[in-house]
Amino acid sequence: MIPVKDNMPTERFPFVTFALIVINLIVYLLAIRHGGSLFGGPDTREVVKYGAIPYAFAHPGAHCALATVPQATGGPPAIACSSHPRLTGTPTGVLPTWQTAFTAMFMQASILQLAGNMLFLWIFGNNVEDAMGPVKFLIFYILGGLAALALHVAIAPHSISPTIGAAGAIATVLGGYTVLYPRGRVLTFVFIPFFVTVIELPVVVMLGIWFAGQALFGALGVTNPIGGGAAVSFFAQIGGVAFGAATIRLLATRRKPVPPPRPAF
Repeated sequence: MIPVKDNMPTERFPFVTFALIVINLIVYLLAIRHGGSLFGGPDTREVVKYGAIPYAFAHPGAHCALATVPQATGGPPAIACSSHPRLTGTPTGVLPTWQTAFTAMFMQASILQLAGNMLFLWIFGNNVEDAMGPVKFLIFYILGGLAALALHVAIAPHSISPTIGAAGAIATVLGGYTVLYPRGRVLTFVFIPFFVTVIELPVVVMLGIWFAGQALFGALGVTNPIGGGAAVSFFAQIGGVAFGAATIRLLATRRKPVPPPRPAF
């Protein structure tokens, strides 16, 4: 299933939503330029350097990065964290931990993750931005991504698997949209073997499809090329939805009327 558009018209062009999509695209291209491929995504070194590692957040003063395992082990490069009792090696090229909370939010693991996340951001972000204005929407988006990461760290404080992607922030947008327009509907392409059709799906159904897709991508390793942490990341996205649903009414001041039962696209 591929969502195309919702039935809620916007009154203003979503400049922030558009800018976020452009930034994510530019960051992805820069990341694969320094290592990786267009379809395979950034390489391990880029993911570890710019990803958010829960252990580093849960242990103040600790730093994690890609380090070479001592030659005697004959192993490949691995993640090393200072002060970690079971890891050896010296982290090099480390960003301050707080910076990775933001860099991770704008770095996608694959072209598939980038395309899916940006499609959902465009469809639902424009209406949420229209309802609260560009400045508040940007704050809402960033805080939602940070809230999702915070839950991720709380659930797995000892994890050294870096997390990247905009899923937490986009989950916040979806949570806010669902509260604002619970009867909203989304025009969706449905592909069945030898058959293609277009149907209108309620936004709550589309939210469930998005979560199912995120869970599948996590299980297949599409959203984290390093591996590990898929289940934890999924629960963190639920935290993003909860944050969006809980705060949207405080920020949205330009809510549009609820769409009719059979909207015209």
